[in-house]
Amino acid sequence: MKKDVRSLSLKDLCSFFESNNYPSFRGKQVYNWLWKKSCFSFDEMTNISLELRDVLKKEFVINHIKIDKIQKSNDGTIKNAVTLFDNLLVESVLIPTAKRTTACISSQVGCSLDCDFCATSKLKRIRNLKPDEIFDQASTINLQSKLYYNRPISNIVFMGMGEPLLNYKNLILGIEKITGKDGLGISPKRITVSTSGISKLIIKMADENVKFNLAISLHSALEKTRNKIMPFSKKFPLDELKEAVKYWYKKTRKKVTYEYIVWKEINDDMKHIKALVKFCKASPSKVNLIEYNNTENSFFTAAKDKIIQEYISELEKNKIPVTIRKSRGKDIDAACGQLANRETN
Repeated sequence: MKKDVRSLSLKDLCSFFESNNYPSFRGKQVYNWLWKKSCFSFDEMTNISLELRDVLKKEFVINHIKIDKIQKSNDGTIKNAVTLFDNLLVESVLIPTAKRTTACISSQVGCSLDCDFCATSKLKRIRNLKPDEIFDQASTINLQSKLYYNRPISNIVFMGMGEPLLNYKNLILGIEKITGKDGLGISPKRITVSTSGISKLIIKMADENVKFNLAISLHSALEKTRNKIMPFSKKFPLDELKEAVKYWYKKTRKKVTYEYIVWKEINDDMKHIKALVKFCKASPSKVNLIEYNNTENSFFTAAKDKIIQEYISELEKNKIPVTIRKSRGKDIDAACGQLANRETN
């Protein structure tokens, strides 16, 4: 099989041309087409001679993603069914607001975890996405944002399908392409990686001094409850997670954001509220209270508004920043926790 040209570094590309008796700067030109211009075809590389394009075609392929289907929500959200080079499918989402456009990106085909409230967790993890497949999702949504909203994307969240930190190496490489001057040039300050709480990898990110933001899917600060709704978390105790977050802040000086859904008869009482406040106080943090989106699991029902207000009141009383994140794209199964490769008419 031909090698994917995007698996080559800039140095590798320049070396390829030199070894074939062509000027090394041709490698820089091709690299620019691949990443800066998100080019998916050698034929589109117009400042490269036909002879050189033929050489590239004989040696390499560009295993780019394809948008199989686009669904548009009543609120302007766009969900993409993304076909990969091996015909596997993931989903990505464009989320527009009055002032910005956010790209929600997937990191795995399926998911490695077993969060019972999330539709994606019902899909078997088949493989990790490659750095170029991560980049392509951002690049494609950037083009969609320009087309439909006359502006580029302003933010990126890794809150799509999969657990980003269990695809650590490719995640970091993908973000480097997205933020690089030879890529989309998006500031890492506008990128948020959401994890379910893999403590040792949070520490690894802190040690590597990453510049993007961290969000943690928490949903309960009581071990018993968290283990029930997120069974995998038995391997990652809350005490370890707390220490990892403290280390993250010490190294990066960045507040972590805790993502938190409140469900009826699961975490809708003062015991859970107090536990969350105590957990948040361990290290500077903020809380996003997320609206629960139906995933056809009768065990989970959204809590009453009165309980949500009690959470907000207690967090604010303790000077912990809190916001309510309203769901977008629910009518096309594009909201948080709903991505499962299902079509909605």
